[in-house]
Amino acid sequence: MASATLIGATKKGTKSPDKVPSWVWALPPIAALALVFLYPLALVVQQSFQPDTGGTSLQPYADVFGSVAFREALSTTVWLAVGATVGCLVLGFVLALVIAFVPFPGGKAVAKFIDVFLSFPSFLITLALLFIYGSVGMANGLWTDVTGAADGPFQFLTTPWGVLLAEITYFTPFVMRPLLAAFSQLDTAQIEAASSLGARAPRIIRQVILPEALPALMAGGSLVLVMCLNEFGIVLFTGAKGVTTLPMLVYSEAILESNYPAACVVAVVNIGISVGLYGLYRLVSRRVGA
Repeated sequence: MASATLIGATKKGTKSPDKVPSWVWALPPIAALALVFLYPLALVVQQSFQPDTGGTSLQPYADVFGSVAFREALSTTVWLAVGATVGCLVLGFVLALVIAFVPFPGGKAVAKFIDVFLSFPSFLITLALLFIYGSVGMANGLWTDVTGAADGPFQFLTTPWGVLLAEITYFTPFVMRPLLAAFSQLDTAQIEAASSLGARAPRIIRQVILPEALPALMAGGSLVLVMCLNEFGIVLFTGAKGVTTLPMLVYSEAILESNYPAACVVAVVNIGISVGLYGLYRLVSRRVGA
């Protein structure tokens, strides 16, 4: 009994070692993030204020904002991103509805293929479209073989509409994946009850399915919008003439023109638009409770 009392007194008198503060564990990832991302980003911002003549000024921004090429690239980037996002939302919602609620053979295999599709690089999808609809693709080749014409009718891949088609084709699964996850958690009893009360498919979709899918649509749509704003490979591999987006303008200014201050200005603008859209998405999602 005495020994137990002595042991208890010893334990009370001994101080437990101090625990490592939680902020210490955050230092390594923060340091790695600062090294591989924040430091190069700071260099880009710094270079955007340093013209080739030396010193620090806002002249690179004035030159870029005053150029016609920048304004055209900005408008092209915005309308392509918005158009692709709308197309992905509509097409992704319809395809996700079919996969989730219309029983057909191979439905599960199609759902799994969407996960694999997300890992494909964007230029691979563009090359596939070029093999089908390109100037020397299968569709034009079949047309020339049948009609004997010199050229086929499918020449749209080298236009903005071809870029739009390629972006919708590639980014639609990014909308379908969160939608399929939302549909899998939907209580089918609500659909059965609405159907038993005489509601038809359009009304069930509008009043039962769509409200439940709205947060997933917002998440997928915002992701597609930001990715389309920064897409480079699709525009480059389609070879669309006269289609210059902000990423393509950064490439041409830095690599082709060796105008690094101008390229950094365009990059800063592109980053600002992306971060601004992300902040807007976070604000709206909190307001609607997503």
